[in-house]
Amino acid sequence: MNSIDKIKLPIKKELDEFEKKFKDSLKSEVPLLDKIMNYIIQRKGKQMRPMLVFLCAKAFGNINEKCYRAASLIELLHTATLVHDDIVDEANFRRNMFSINAIWKNKIAVLVGDFLLSKGLSLAVENEDFELLKIVNAAVQDMSEGELLQIEKTRRLDINETTYFNIIRKKTAALIATCCASGGSAAGLSVEKVNNLYTFGENIGVAFQIKDDLFDYTTNDYIGKPIGIDLKEKKMTLPLIYTLNKVEAKKKKEIKKMVNNINDKNISEIIKLVQNEGGVEYAINQMQIYQKKALGFLSELPDNECKTALSSLINYVVNRNK
Repeated sequence: MNSIDKIKLPIKKELDEFEKKFKDSLKSEVPLLDKIMNYIIQRKGKQMRPMLVFLCAKAFGNINEKCYRAASLIELLHTATLVHDDIVDEANFRRNMFSINAIWKNKIAVLVGDFLLSKGLSLAVENEDFELLKIVNAAVQDMSEGELLQIEKTRRLDINETTYFNIIRKKTAALIATCCASGGSAAGLSVEKVNNLYTFGENIGVAFQIKDDLFDYTTNDYIGKPIGIDLKEKKMTLPLIYTLNKVEAKKKKEIKKMVNNINDKNISEIIKLVQNEGGVEYAINQMQIYQKKALGFLSELPDNECKTALSSLINYVVNRNK
């Protein structure tokens, strides 16, 4: 049994039930949509977002129908954003399978993303889950702003550390925070506890994104060698931002020139520079700060199997190989 399967154990029954309910929520009277929805279901990932909803709900209270709707609403939103992201990034693969746009082209992929968003909205409105809708709506706005801010700053290569954290809080951490807050809200927790869960999830999300950023600059047995995907897309991530702030003006100009004229040779040079200047070590330290913040929140809770699973999930986020 792998680490993710162990983390799922306290909520295995709930996740199995969720899969059935989520599949039902994707049904359509349009044959083409049904075909695409079945394809999407086959691409199931680690289920981190539903896991957070159920673990946070069960750690504090009981799982109810509203918890299932919260998990479905977030998964519909998340799936829609992935479909739209693949169009924006012109990506042909997602989770080792062809992306929706690669098979059915951009026009249909855009409409599929819109359909998923509308399904999520309908699920919440029909059940009058307006508090859940309020929490999730804030995440949609944050994610859109984060993506646009990153695109704007990438063009000019002028992202500082403050802007970087603002981007990843909006782009990545907001949705993970929303999972935790939605689980608490669905379980009937007070506004204060829901807000605390949001901050808890935000800390997990920031650590998650920094770990993703580190894959560009670190070698491990699973990945093999640095691949520089973010550098190819001219994304300014924390290891590079730290390095640019540390080196002298002349070297900074050289690095920016290499990023603007990216090729395999320049990628190798930048990776070497970032490693030598302590950019990787700095990013790891920052990631661990957010990891400790999240674990610190859990330390205040009474012991139960969901608390243990959440602790394991936080450690998995920062130790994973992909």
